[in-house]
Amino acid sequence: MRVLIVGSLSGALSEATHIAMKRGAKVAQVDTIEKATAALRAGQGADLLMVDMALDIGALIAANEAERIRVPVVACGVKARPEAAAAAIRAGAKEFIPLPPDADLIAAVLAAVSEDSRAFIAHDPSMKEIIALADQVAKSEASILITGESGVGKEVMARYVHSKSRRATKPFISINCAAIPENLLESELFGHEKGAFTGAVARRIGKFEEADGGTLLLDEISEMDARLQAKLLRALQEREIDRVGGGKPIKVDIRVIATSNRDLSRAVAEGVFREDLLFRLNVVNLSIPSLRARPADILALAEHFAKKYAAANGVDNRPLSKEARDHLLTRPWPGNVRELENTMHRAVLLAVGDEIGPEAIRMPDGSAYKPGGDSAASRAAFAAQAAQSAVGRTVAEVEQDLILDTLDHCLGNRTHAANILGISIRTLRNKLRLYMDEGVLVPAPGQTRAA
Repeated sequence: MRVLIVGSLSGALSEATHIAMKRGAKVAQVDTIEKATAALRAGQGADLLMVDMALDIGALIAANEAERIRVPVVACGVKARPEAAAAAIRAGAKEFIPLPPDADLIAAVLAAVSEDSRAFIAHDPSMKEIIALADQVAKSEASILITGESGVGKEVMARYVHSKSRRATKPFISINCAAIPENLLESELFGHEKGAFTGAVARRIGKFEEADGGTLLLDEISEMDARLQAKLLRALQEREIDRVGGGKPIKVDIRVIATSNRDLSRAVAEGVFREDLLFRLNVVNLSIPSLRARPADILALAEHFAKKYAAANGVDNRPLSKEARDHLLTRPWPGNVRELENTMHRAVLLAVGDEIGPEAIRMPDGSAYKPGGDSAASRAAFAAQAAQSAVGRTVAEVEQDLILDTLDHCLGNRTHAANILGISIRTLRNKLRLYMDEGVLVPAPGQTRAA
């Protein structure tokens, strides 16, 4: 756990720092929010920012967001009024710690931040087999490719491999290759020098340098454009990188793990992914089965999430009724563990009585549960229905209707819609951006056009 203290190290805040260090955290400190952003930009990684609430927390979070730096913030203050603590939370802080500090409270906050919110629970034999393979290769330096459907827990597996590796005490740095525009991804990965391009107001350390000594996770690697794939391949082969606008190569010592929810062999055949890069990444493949293919994990995960969200929402932990358990076991879970977690969060909030009953197991739009209502067959039938009545219309018009209808069906979930449509998430986002530029209404995540 790497903690960056932002504020003057005096009195109660200094005491909080000592407590964090005793709990095993590696602590650094800066006086101002400007220095905090500069330190993070320069590669001084942090898993948590503990910020004096007398500082402008909103401005700090905004400055970090502008640099695409996302680190959770905990506000700290002495004799803070309730409205001041609430204002810090509204500004973007995840928690508020009153000062003088309570050792148990700081320990709980550190534990909450360090614990990955997506539990790694495996009871099914198919999943245990994958874990055994992960244990076997974790201590090697081999690159690993983790594959599986969206939501199965690929990043959780990557963190597990890192925790079992010789690099466990070093940084684990993750970057989602699909979430960052192509023109920015290069500087995110390799960093840039001041003045390298418009907006490069200072040197920026990239993810490769930030992960030096540890593990770099390249999430959704299939969405990386071909030019950047070539630069990535060189970095993996030579173990050195070039910052954008830089004049000399920089040596890095990292272990690379990549994930993909697409068939990269097919991507190679289609000419959108480099075969030599696939060989370099896929030294070991960990293929995580879908949740419907490991039924023994469904109830174990459901019970875990029920306990988690009962605690998070301050309600009593209630067991699942037999009917609710039957409901969970008959659902195909197209969104896998991520969908199950959201379902259980809703169930905890909607349940009445001493048990979580079937009436609390709701669809994402709040409607009653429909057994088998989101199976592969029903999704295929939906896609076919959306494409009918196409005579007399252009291909572009039919395609736009199919994409937007599918997005409505998925309540705005881009990843789910891309999977149904059989296209990459990057292609889908490009299409949606084009539609919005033309003034077409596009459903936001969690919504439909009718919402």
